[in-house]
Amino acid sequence: MLLAPKNLYSYPKFWPHKKGLVPAKLLPMSSQEMDELGWDSCDIIIVTGDAYVDHPSFGMAIIGRLLESQGFRVGIISQPDWHSADDFRQLGKPNLFFAVASGNMDSMVNHYTAEKKPRSDDAYTAGAEAGKRPDRATTVYTQRAKEAYKGIPVIIGGIEASLRRIAQYDHWSQTIRRSILPDSKADLLIFGNAERAVVEVAHRVASGEAIKQMTDIRGTAFMRQGIPEGWTVLDSSEIDTEKSLDHPHTDPYADTSSKNSQNCASNSAQSKVDKLDPNQGAAQVLDFGQRTKDLKRENTVIRLPSFEQVAKDRYLYAHTSRVFHLETNPGNARALVQRHGERDVWLNPPPIPLSMEEFDGVFELPYTRKPHTVYGELKIPAFDMIRHSINIMRGCFGGCTFCSITEHEGRIIQSRSEDSVIREIETIRDNDKDFKGNISDLGGPTANMYRLQCKDEKIESACRRLSCVYPGICPNLGTDHKPLTKLYKRARQLKGIKRIFIASGLRYDLAVRDPEYIKELVTHHVGGRLKIAPEHTEDNTLSKMMKPGIGSYYQFKKLFERYSKQAGKEQYLIPYFISSHPGTSDKDMLNLALWLKRNDFKPDQVQAFIPTPMAIASAMYHSELNPLKKITRHSEAVKTPRSGQQRKLHKAFLRYHDPDNWDVLRQALKQMGRSDLIGNGEECLVPYTNVTKKTKSQHSRKRHNDFHHRISVKTAKKKQRRNKSS
Repeated sequence: MLLAPKNLYSYPKFWPHKKGLVPAKLLPMSSQEMDELGWDSCDIIIVTGDAYVDHPSFGMAIIGRLLESQGFRVGIISQPDWHSADDFRQLGKPNLFFAVASGNMDSMVNHYTAEKKPRSDDAYTAGAEAGKRPDRATTVYTQRAKEAYKGIPVIIGGIEASLRRIAQYDHWSQTIRRSILPDSKADLLIFGNAERAVVEVAHRVASGEAIKQMTDIRGTAFMRQGIPEGWTVLDSSEIDTEKSLDHPHTDPYADTSSKNSQNCASNSAQSKVDKLDPNQGAAQVLDFGQRTKDLKRENTVIRLPSFEQVAKDRYLYAHTSRVFHLETNPGNARALVQRHGERDVWLNPPPIPLSMEEFDGVFELPYTRKPHTVYGELKIPAFDMIRHSINIMRGCFGGCTFCSITEHEGRIIQSRSEDSVIREIETIRDNDKDFKGNISDLGGPTANMYRLQCKDEKIESACRRLSCVYPGICPNLGTDHKPLTKLYKRARQLKGIKRIFIASGLRYDLAVRDPEYIKELVTHHVGGRLKIAPEHTEDNTLSKMMKPGIGSYYQFKKLFERYSKQAGKEQYLIPYFISSHPGTSDKDMLNLALWLKRNDFKPDQVQAFIPTPMAIASAMYHSELNPLKKITRHSEAVKTPRSGQQRKLHKAFLRYHDPDNWDVLRQALKQMGRSDLIGNGEECLVPYTNVTKKTKSQHSRKRHNDFHHRISVKTAKKKQRRNKSS
């Protein structure tokens, strides 16, 4: 059962003024704004790679307003010029610390496509201007902040820091990179949902405690020398692996430095302690098979293979990914440690999820729900998209291997109360002069996981499943959509509300468990088209994604069409698919293309797989092994589309209807022995040539029109010459 953490709002206010700290209309971004607030300094300065939007869909706003509610004076440095430390001094020296994040996206994903081509715009920047943040922004910002004011602690967080907290495969350099902690030289890393940790850190720093002493806060990572006394170390090489994994350099305790390389063969527990942790005192090292029933989880740490080892050995990398993901349930997760050179990266267990009351409080802080006035009339696309949307939950228990939401937000769903959501809708209605009566979304990472949870807290705390819905829906998972259906009905009946749309991704294998929910959704909350994400049709690929079979799609489609017809509406499902996912063969993509053609789907946009840091599918991509199963030297091989040519082909299969792809597809079909799919028949995927009957007639009309145009021009010139001569 989860521990009962300290309530987020139980801390005494920090700011010592008698009247307390009055919430700022907007958190200051300049010394002039600080003067207007009567501040001589900031207690905490947040540095972000996004434009500052004071809206609860933006991380800097949530953390800034939350710290403000605790009595701290918080300033914002948004998208500073990173070429020098000057911009990092614009608000003066913070009294407590800098809090640094790259923004709502990993900066590399923000900058580059799946094919590593630079993006031409940035949705999180005013005017959509690209290039307003550096590559690997968290690391660069941290170094500049430390340069600006030496000795001031720097705490990093956000999705970039969260997903790079241990050694990880980096798609853009095609290397294994170190944890972001030693690279950035930050004093502390907060991963996952940061509210509990950042509030506790702020109050403890304010009370005079050094950040280096804060080693007991859940959801934090830090650098450490050796294992403290009283801790028991579990050897990860014995967790969910076989002895056949052993080979030179598989010992996670082995010192890989040249001066001690002769000792690598030693496997005794004591020698492991002596080599890597000479100062750890009475720490006890056990392999996984030596566990005892009275072993205290809170004093147990799992040692992962070192950065140096996983960088060289794909088996150890896949193994590390598997062990890491098995230790993500806050109810049973143990601390993890990974050697980087002479020091360890230490990860405490994940944070305890917020209660409903705490979650309500976070989203009902005094946000203006607008960008900072410094941006004037410039549009911020990400803000325009979510301006009238409302977050009702966070987290995801789906476990899709290509997605990093679970690694960042956790598997346990945190939901807001119905009353809190209604109050936010009313706030938008009453205060936003541009509101026309339409709420663009009531959702979160997944539209219909609101208030879904395990039926038993003890089972939930003990569970290590990577997904609650794969390979089938867990019998212990509550799938009752009645609270969500009730929320939809109440929201759409509010005065002044015309439509409530649902734009977040829908988990349709859950939705079919509650037809009444689908009826409410289809009848009142779909604007003609509903986006869903089967991602693929072939079981081979779906098993690597941890996604349900296409049969669940057909079940949902049947109910969707039934209730659309009952409502007298012509509505359509728009399915989304991924190309080039690990485990996908050319044949799998061909079968998907044929399915699309049979169902008359012609995707306009294609989502190509990007190996984002820490995702299980990224471990598959790098290692070409399957971490969803036990990792051994005989583990299942996962064939992965890597070459630009094959990735281009897989995208072409999804866009089989585009004439620009027909040459590529014709060549591939011939090589695959499927020339029967080339032709003009209904069963064919592509025509013989790029000029169809329709385009031929179009070309004929164009030539006919061009001919008559030329004749008309010649006639006009002749008349002009005759007029001149006369």
